[in-house]
Amino acid sequence: MLQKLDIVKLDVKDILIVPDFPGKHLGALAKRYPKAQLLSVTNEGVSNFQMWSAKALANWRSFFDGSTSKLVGYISTGKFDISDNSVDLIFSDLLLQDLADPKHFLQECWRVLREGGLITFSYLGPDTAKELRSLAVPALKLKNLLSPWDMHDMSDALLAERFSDPVMDMECLTLDYEKPELLLEDVSALKLMHSAPIEMTAMDVLPQKLTLEVVYGHAWAVGKHLAKAKDNVAYIDLNQIGRKTRTDSA
Repeated sequence: MLQKLDIVKLDVKDILIVPDFPGKHLGALAKRYPKAQLLSVTNEGVSNFQMWSAKALANWRSFFDGSTSKLVGYISTGKFDISDNSVDLIFSDLLLQDLADPKHFLQECWRVLREGGLITFSYLGPDTAKELRSLAVPALKLKNLLSPWDMHDMSDALLAERFSDPVMDMECLTLDYEKPELLLEDVSALKLMHSAPIEMTAMDVLPQKLTLEVVYGHAWAVGKHLAKAKDNVAYIDLNQIGRKTRTDSA
């Protein structure tokens, strides 16, 4: 995701990272944008001390002025604890597949992005863990991705939420394992199975590899003040209508 930002020209003053694992993205983005203030929405299990240490090491502006909130807060309220039009870049890594409604996430991103801002993200696609889904092992209690969207689904959703020029990409990564226990640890960490342990007899049928379909994308928040069309009717806020006065000359 950081490499894909190399092709983007963006004047960044404020960045929202959602989620941060724990402070890892903050450090990388602080190095890339040393003058920016970084706002973090941390994953569950990340302590306040971890984020305090990360901010202290990465970016003094974020240490004093930046804010940190928990992802569970967004999940429960559906809103980021920041004001409208307040960030230039949203950096979201491996989150969307765990959200019941990614469209609502995109709406909230649109709300907090400034005009000309950028959302960049990655998430797990529907072919993730396809080796496990082909097995008939009742003891292996797999969980479906909450949002198994392919990159075409996401591109359509971005356009529907008024984002401009979406760019989508996808790659499949293959992880190889020497022990089935290690594979199960990763499957659990990726929230692809229930936490209940499986019987040791089922270990013998587990594959030695795991496929991750990783979808990448970015899109721009452009034209935030333009009219929004719905049902072939354009709705315009009264505040967007300017008023000209005419002065009669002698």
